[in-house]
Amino acid sequence: MERYTDVLVIGSGLAGLFTALNIDPKYKVIMIAKEHLQNSNSMLAQGGIAAELNNDPILHESHFEDTLKAGSFINDKQAVKYLVDNALVAIETLVKFGAHFDKDEKNQYLLTKEGGHSHKRILHSGGDASGYNTTKSLTDDLLARENIQVIENTIALDLIRSKDGKCAGAFVLENDELHYSIHAKMTVLATGGIGSVYGSTTNDLSATGDGIGMAHRIGARIRDMEFVQFHPTALYLEDSKSRRRFLITEALRGEGATLVNVEEQRFMQKYDPERMELAPRDVVSQAIYREMYDTWTDHVYIDTRHLDPKFLEKRFPTVFKRVKEEGYIMGIDLIPVAPCEHFMCGGVYTDLQGKTTVENLYAVGEVASSGVHGANRLASNSLLECIVFALSASKQMNELLETSKLQSDPKMEVLPQYNYNYKPIRKKIGDYMDEHVGIVRNTKGLTLTKSVLDQISKNLLKSPNLTRHYYETLNIVTTAQLITEAALRREESIGCHLRIE
Repeated sequence: MERYTDVLVIGSGLAGLFTALNIDPKYKVIMIAKEHLQNSNSMLAQGGIAAELNNDPILHESHFEDTLKAGSFINDKQAVKYLVDNALVAIETLVKFGAHFDKDEKNQYLLTKEGGHSHKRILHSGGDASGYNTTKSLTDDLLARENIQVIENTIALDLIRSKDGKCAGAFVLENDELHYSIHAKMTVLATGGIGSVYGSTTNDLSATGDGIGMAHRIGARIRDMEFVQFHPTALYLEDSKSRRRFLITEALRGEGATLVNVEEQRFMQKYDPERMELAPRDVVSQAIYREMYDTWTDHVYIDTRHLDPKFLEKRFPTVFKRVKEEGYIMGIDLIPVAPCEHFMCGGVYTDLQGKTTVENLYAVGEVASSGVHGANRLASNSLLECIVFALSASKQMNELLETSKLQSDPKMEVLPQYNYNYKPIRKKIGDYMDEHVGIVRNTKGLTLTKSVLDQISKNLLKSPNLTRHYYETLNIVTTAQLITEAALRREESIGCHLRIE
């Protein structure tokens, strides 16, 4: 069995949806979703989208500088400028597709502020349900498009390489049993993050670094993998067995919440007295790590006791409801939190049009390394990156598709199919990554982790297996290797990457 299409989009988060919707309707698009269409990290995003909805050069320069400062000034400046200057048209296109953002009684967008931002410029939807509301509206539009076919419960196993080295689609596995090729003129990686590489994460657990693994195997350039962002404030539940942690949005601190240690002492003045709790995420996460170390504990608290519970419930309905389920009332109780893996700042190298170093292969969203984030992502720039570069990529593909040709020469390899259990291997990888390639790293731990990962990878490659769990595990270990090797190469501490020997 084989399928043919003009554009293959791998992934169903905001970046993938926005790319597919902006492809000219005269071209055929196939989108594959590893699980259900609405299973993605985009659905979990709370904070919102950072964007200057104006042509004010001073405000644009401010967003530009805030992004560079958060990224320790090793960002690609051209990419940052493109992100900031194209935010307005991307948001207008998003609204055209049915997205809604919160407004005041005068019909003006309600804007908030998060860590690292010097101005209020973050749009939100449903208070703290921005990702869900935005992605849901695009999903409804997508399903109404006649030129777009969605195939759910389908994982891309590997990209198809043509005889002349171009990407020609992907080999996929549908419902864990149907193995076939999708041949495409253009292929878009929109596979999201890497959360399951670590032992605990804010990500949907389907985020297993698939796009990075596939891109690496086809020979695409990968960069900045040492820069893994840890969200400072994931809900800490001592007895929870879930690897996925509930994220408590940074916007809560933007509205006045503070951080205190287990002695109920505010501590950010020791680490960043100017920005305090609104410092960039790398600064806050590392401060919390040090504070936990100094107080012999595994969490700190978000303090909202000086804020009105009714205001908090209206402004942050998702967070308010979730923490209440665990026995905490915002505005009355201290909320226990600790950092955990949240976002990959590096990934598959792309230019301003989302093109990778492999011809006919694009990458958008978290899987891509557009150069925007540098050593640490500025809060709420991720959803903006999704739509700005997805729009840019789709525009270029629309221009190239007319003269592009399908290439269908490679044949599928016949693979055995075993009911192997990869959970122990995944747990081992997550444990080593948490302990040695987390917020704090050193040469000894990184070297040890690399040797363990190399052996796991060697064993997996010796025994290929036509199952989703095999390929996810292969992508997890490949991504973990790339992170660890990049962390070993970069000896200085910068941004998310903290070396303490």
